[in-house]
Amino acid sequence: MPNRTSMRGAEKNVQDWINLICGVLLFVSPWALGYSHDPMAARTAWIGGAIIFVMGVAALAQFAEWEEWIALIVGALVVIAPWALGFATIHAAMWACVVLGVIVVLSAISEIWSVHHSAAIAG
Repeated sequence: MPNRTSMRGAEKNVQDWINLICGVLLFVSPWALGYSHDPMAARTAWIGGAIIFVMGVAALAQFAEWEEWIALIVGALVVIAPWALGFATIHAAMWACVVLGVIVVLSAISEIWSVHHSAAIAG
């Protein structure tokens, strides 16, 4: 697999920063949006946010495609969590999970696509 830094340049890791920021926002959202009283919603945000944050930090330190796949999977799980885990009626938690999860999913897809289609980006 080609080296992402040589292929895209150091300034092209915007997706990693997006994931890192989304991870932080998701992690603090139970307190910021006032749903820390619901254990399932809060734990989902804390665990999902922590994993997304760690994958963002790891990808910034040294890129590996599997990190993006983990971020994609966790982002998708965060999106469906309000319905799967039964806290969709807590609107702040639902919207935090859906919005931030979708951003992470799109960011990860963008990163994965750019790794496999470097010629399209360069040319």
